[in-house]
Amino acid sequence: MASTQDLKRRVRSITNTRKVTKAMELVASARLRRSQSRIESMRPYADRMLELMAGVSQAAGAVRLPLLEQRESVRKVAIVPVSADRGLAGGFNAQVIRRSLALQREAVGAGQEVVWFSTGRKAASTLRFRRLNVIQSWTGFSERPAYRDAQALAHAISEAFVNGEVDRVVVVYNAFVSALTQKVTVRELLPISQELLKQAGEAEEDAPGHTPDFIYEPEPQEILARLLPVYVETELYRALLESAASEQGARMTAMRNASKAAGELIDSLTLAMNRARQAEITQEILEVVAGADALSG
Repeated sequence: MASTQDLKRRVRSITNTRKVTKAMELVASARLRRSQSRIESMRPYADRMLELMAGVSQAAGAVRLPLLEQRESVRKVAIVPVSADRGLAGGFNAQVIRRSLALQREAVGAGQEVVWFSTGRKAASTLRFRRLNVIQSWTGFSERPAYRDAQALAHAISEAFVNGEVDRVVVVYNAFVSALTQKVTVRELLPISQELLKQAGEAEEDAPGHTPDFIYEPEPQEILARLLPVYVETELYRALLESAASEQGARMTAMRNASKAAGELIDSLTLAMNRARQAEITQEILEVVAGADALSG
């Protein structure tokens, strides 16, 4: 059985750890409010961007644009896992990486080659450790991404697709549902699906107050060619913001659970420490009584 001094040291150590986890929980909670506000403001913009692009696509008719090109045979797939730069967030990073690796196995099973464009240090380090083919990686902005970060990603990914270096691009990220729930989401980024545009166009037509007639200046084909790259940037920015909010929610929950576990452990050790102290006192009393009996005898 551990001594009273050993148990005291363990209680003191765990108490200090709990102070750290509580502080990290408070920091994550404050950052979560900001991140949640950003993604809630971003979602309507992204939805309207898709509806606008769908309307212009219908007006343009059948057009051949690089970002809309559906390749007859998909030989190379690019996977873009969106992870965090730091850990201590429960399964936040692990579930994105696990889903990305599952997609890789599916692609390889279909005879396709897989390349990687990663964001966040956690994904980059895992992919390097596994010696996978990482074309480019970005770090340093997982907690507070800016639109220029999404533009850098979009430019590199779109360039690889247009140049024929990849035939399909998939983004994997945690979508923010609540502080307790983050949903791993897989989005087909490129080529931009005509079916997706059609569905968005039908949803816009069914919307109340919809006005179907527009006069386009310049021509719809030219407007669509300008909108497509912006749409890719918008979708990547949305993924980064969703991931940022999810990261703070996951970290806040993980630190709260860690603080709770530390409290339970402290209670258990305190009980053990009290029992050890009682045992020591009892032993001392027995020794005093035995000594007194020996002297009186």
